[in-house]
Amino acid sequence: MLYSEQKPFEEILSYLEGENVTFIVGCRGCAEGCESGGEEQVKEMKRKLEEAGKRVSGYTMIDMVCDEHLTRLKLKACEKAIAEADSILVMACGAGVQTVASIVDKMVHPGCNTISSGGGHAEWKEAERCLECGDCVLEYTGGICPIARCSKQLLNGPCGGSQGGRCEVSPDIPCAWQLIIERLTKLGKLEKLEEIRPPKNWKVSLTGGIPVKR
Repeated sequence: MLYSEQKPFEEILSYLEGENVTFIVGCRGCAEGCESGGEEQVKEMKRKLEEAGKRVSGYTMIDMVCDEHLTRLKLKACEKAIAEADSILVMACGAGVQTVASIVDKMVHPGCNTISSGGGHAEWKEAERCLECGDCVLEYTGGICPIARCSKQLLNGPCGGSQGGRCEVSPDIPCAWQLIIERLTKLGKLEKLEEIRPPKNWKVSLTGGIPVKR
């Protein structure tokens, strides 16, 4: 089970600055069990956003947002509402946020922080995409995690060792920051990288900042 907690509402609201319409994705799996992104929490978020002057074009509940195939099917059924939205707010673990980002060509905002895996793993079969760092930065990196996918866990852009879009650790590993730059460019949000990210507080992470062996 991936344990998560909802981000502060004011932080979520700041993500939506300059946007009028959003679509919400909730998770009937781990997030519902944690009461961070179940249907009750999604409905409450919808109410609070509308009270703050935002329009919610709709929402959907997915059994396991980190299941790419299932999420793709569910989002397909919501195409119209998603097309109306400026962005998508995902109230699930970091793996779930990244699953949605891999499917939809819109800005995807994280509504939760993933604080522990509890010994479990997400359903995304290709790789571990979330290292439960406790303070999700996916808002600033286009839904691609630099903690899990950058070998050096860099927060402010690529190192000098990557070449041709590949990580210097191994040519089999894509440079996470190259992927981040390409996605933010595609979304017209490259300015997000202009803000320097402060050093991460590893006290709230599962690994304490120790890189996980690939």
